[in-house]
Amino acid sequence: MYVYYLFALIVIILDQLTKWVVIRTMELGEQITVMEGFFYFTSHRNSGAAWGIFQGQMLFFYIVTLLVVAGVIFYMQKYAKNDKLLATALGLILGGALGNFIDRLVHREVVDFIDVIIFGYDFPIFNIADSALTIGVILIIIGTILEETKKGKTNK
Repeated sequence: MYVYYLFALIVIILDQLTKWVVIRTMELGEQITVMEGFFYFTSHRNSGAAWGIFQGQMLFFYIVTLLVVAGVIFYMQKYAKNDKLLATALGLILGGALGNFIDRLVHREVVDFIDVIIFGYDFPIFNIADSALTIGVILIIIGTILEETKKGKTNK
């Protein structure tokens, strides 16, 4: 079970390390092309959430993050002990939530730098913590679908 907390720690370390590199080596707004027309590193800051919503609402983010962290730890301890997919998903969510929480505490904003354009859509700039949160949520959705499918087959 504790290996999933290690996943969270790895996410936090990778997230904070990459953000530190961006802060130390790039000017705000600077862009480095990785793959023209698709993938860039762009130094960006966000005092809100995804797509810039709730700009500057730090107290809101502190409270929500603490509730999410408490909920994730509770679920990991109570429900994920025998479910590796759920435990992995929750470990990623925990690491992602804490990675961005550290930014909000230290910088009063989140450091973003991964900038992708998908089918002409310039996706909002994000970071490793955001990626871990997203992957964790996707894994929970997949796990839920698999579980419901399994229940449906046993009820027939």
